Amino acid sequence: MKVSIGGSLKLVFRPWVEGRENVPAEGPAILASNHLSFSDSFFLPAVLDRKVTFIAKAEYFTTPGVKGRMTAAFFKGVGQLPVDRSGGRGAGEAAIKSGIEVVERGELFGIYPEGTRSPDGRLYRGKPGGLARVALATGAPVIPVAMIDTEKIQPPGKVVPKVMRPGIRIGKPLDFSRYQGMDHDRFVLRAVTDEVMYEIMKLSGQEYVDIYATAAKRQLADAAKAEKEAAKSARAAFDRAEKEQAEKEKEQTDR
Repeated sequence: MKVSIGGSLKLVFRPWVEGRENVPAEGPAILASNHLSFSDSFFLPAVLDRKVTFIAKAEYFTTPGVKGRMTAAFFKGVGQLPVDRSGGRGAGEAAIKSGIEVVERGELFGIYPEGTRSPDGRLYRGKPGGLARVALATGAPVIPVAMIDTEKIQPPGKVVPKVMRPGIRIGKPLDFSRYQGMDHDRFVLRAVTDEVMYEIMKLSGQEYVDIYATAAKRQLADAAKAEKEAAKSARAAFDRAEKEQAEKEKEQTDR
């Protein structure tokens, strides 16, 4: 299925690639990418000869019905690994364990250090848990990746993608063997994550924001809610004013 999906994506969207030679022909590696669109997990594997395994929400694999079975088959075919991410810390540990298993099999493991899609196209602070812990526990090299313009193809909430040409820049592998065995030191985890994010920033050219994307999404949601409530209040005030004006005009007419 990977061959057919990858071939179709390359034929329709014609993604351009820089640095493909930085991905080893064999052996384990971690591909750490920015995250702009739902389609990122499809475009990156499409331009590589090797399978890339990403972590995906378990819901994609457990939805009932014909559509659910088709979705599950699709995600399995493109190398997505189901992990229940609804259980807080336990879910995070499950994702890390799954990533370590992929790497220890000598395969390519794909991960988005931001933890979620960027809400506005900027690059956000990387979460220190998953990426750094998998890298330090396995000793595998980390290859920074920048997805370019994929958010323009399929912005959040859009089902039908826009046909245009995205880009993928793949950086040189980063070696963190100097931190081997320190995968529970939070300062080391932070240092490793920040180094990777800096390389992604250089590759992508994105503006960097030193807060988590999840926090940015909450801020945007709160701002949108406040704006909606303000608009509702303004409308209510306008309606009251109109009603009062109409009553005054009626009183004057009655006189």
